[in-house]
Amino acid sequence: MKQKIYSFLIAFLLTVNLFAQNTYVFLGSYNRNKTAEAIQVYQLDTLNGKLIKITSVKNIVNPSYLTVSPNGKYVYACTDTKTPNAGSISSFEFNPETKSLTFLNSQRSGGENPVYVSVHKSGKWIANANYTEGSVSVFPILENGKIDSIAQNFQYMDGSVNKERQTRSHVHSAVFSPNSDYLFLPDLGADKIRCYAFNENQKKPLIETKNPFTKTDLEAGPRHFTFHSNQKFGYCIEEMAGQISVYNYENGVLNKIQRIATHSDKIKEGFESSDVHISPDGKFLYATNRGKENNIAIFSIDENGLLKNIGYQSTLGKHPRVFAIDESGKFLIASNVQTGNVIVFKRNPKTGLLKKTGKEIKMQDVSCVQIKRI
Repeated sequence: MKQKIYSFLIAFLLTVNLFAQNTYVFLGSYNRNKTAEAIQVYQLDTLNGKLIKITSVKNIVNPSYLTVSPNGKYVYACTDTKTPNAGSISSFEFNPETKSLTFLNSQRSGGENPVYVSVHKSGKWIANANYTEGSVSVFPILENGKIDSIAQNFQYMDGSVNKERQTRSHVHSAVFSPNSDYLFLPDLGADKIRCYAFNENQKKPLIETKNPFTKTDLEAGPRHFTFHSNQKFGYCIEEMAGQISVYNYENGVLNKIQRIATHSDKIKEGFESSDVHISPDGKFLYATNRGKENNIAIFSIDENGLLKNIGYQSTLGKHPRVFAIDESGKFLIASNVQTGNVIVFKRNPKTGLLKKTGKEIKMQDVSCVQIKRI
């Protein structure tokens, strides 16, 4: 009996260790200098939260946002971000065995200042949002991971009521629905969440729907969007208003059921809410606030999808633009642009609260973090 228990423990520890050694963290930046490390890749030890650097890439300007293909073989980046009259989407091949990240190719993004790129669940398409010109583009992905020429590009001109920030459309993200049959586009400049049906088998996959957009509150400034794992609810973080709007979701249609502040009652103006994600178990939602607070707002999620604020956690830096939660739900990693530091937090699965763990990573102008188990 003791021998069986011992054998089981050994097998369990080997499995845990294997899991710990196959989770990777990808960091992008506003490097603005081709000699700087534009993208860095780390291995995440999911036993203790330690980050171990394995490779980096130079000669790329401002890879401000990254995403990883479903199979973990390719990384796609918004490049030439915040570069006048420019904007591109670049692909890289990631090989964990050789610890290498290799540039494959780039395509023009179809608009100035690309800020978000996402991959279809098939791995055959990517979509990107261009902020400054207010547009969305979709590209086929070739079998070797390279980005093919642009398939579709839609540009929008309508704005909203804020004369300083909403004189025109500013699409801030491009998010596929849980089944990847719709694409949602939070538009900060127009106070809309735009929507297209997506047919992966067509050469031009974006298809107009009967509900081309959902209106948000005026001066909301919708920025990022995420779906609950049960596929029934969607959550949009509103940069300008410092709010999260909660929606019932079904077949490409959003119906708002709640709106709740990401900031404490002490903050009355100057909101800069940025990113939003849900824990893999679907029990907690996290949202980052830049500006005056530089923290992570923590919410519990009830069975009806509604949020309740349960606390705040400082990101231990300034301007937390993007954060990510690992697939086990054990760790949350935040990137702080202005202080150039990356912090690993350990999640309490029962309370949802966060506690710093491991050693922070320094990377100048770090703007994005993605985590992928491969």
